[in-house]
Amino acid sequence: MQATATVLVYSDDSRTREQVRLATGRRPAPDVPVVEFVECATPDAVLRELDKGGIDVCVLDGEAVPMGGMGVCRQIKDEVFQCPPVLLLIARPQDAWLATWSRAEAAVTLPVEPVEFAGALASLLREKRLQSA
Repeated sequence: MQATATVLVYSDDSRTREQVRLATGRRPAPDVPVVEFVECATPDAVLRELDKGGIDVCVLDGEAVPMGGMGVCRQIKDEVFQCPPVLLLIARPQDAWLATWSRAEAAVTLPVEPVEFAGALASLLREKRLQSA
C-alpha cells in the first residue's frame, strides 16, 4: 500500500474545503492510505494540478462558482488522460442524475456528513488502488 493518497478538493468556498478535510481526517478508513490534500478554488487551478499528475481522487463541489463541480467533472473526464475518480458534492439527492451526467464515480450531498463522505472517499481510494495493482 502506498504511504499517502493525494486528494484534490475543488470549491470556491473555503468552508466546504474545510468540511472535506475534517470529514476525512488523516485517513477515511483504516485500510486506505493517509490522505494529503491539494486545495483548488478555481477550475483553472484544478486543471493545472491534474496536469502535474499524482492526484488519486478529486472531490468537486457541485455548487462552486463560477463553474460548478459537475461542469468541471465533465470537462476533466473529456480532457484529462486517465482522469482520477471523482466524488461530487451535490446540493440535493435529486441532483444525483446530474452527477451521472457529469460522469462522477460517486456523489454525496452537502453539507458534508462525515460518515457518508468518508465511506464514499474510502471506496474510491480502494478502487484506485486495485486499478493500480
